[in-house]
Amino acid sequence: MELRIGIADNPQPITVNLPDDADRENIKASVEAALNGKVPVLWLTDDKGREIAVTASRVTHVEMGPPGSHPIGFG
Repeated sequence: MELRIGIADNPQPITVNLPDDADRENIKASVEAALNGKVPVLWLTDDKGREIAVTASRVTHVEMGPPGSHPIGFG
């Protein structure tokens, strides 16, 4: 599943490929907590096990792709 995170003052969003078995509701709750200022950092783990931290106050928007979606091509 692909997750795109818009960051303030950055023209390109961060793209994170999450594992196919990622819990959508848990991810949504984490994103919502970050957007509401309840947590200072949004932590995510990608499909290769890398942990990504995003300062919650800099998040402008989040786009979540459908389950099992993987982009194809270059980039």
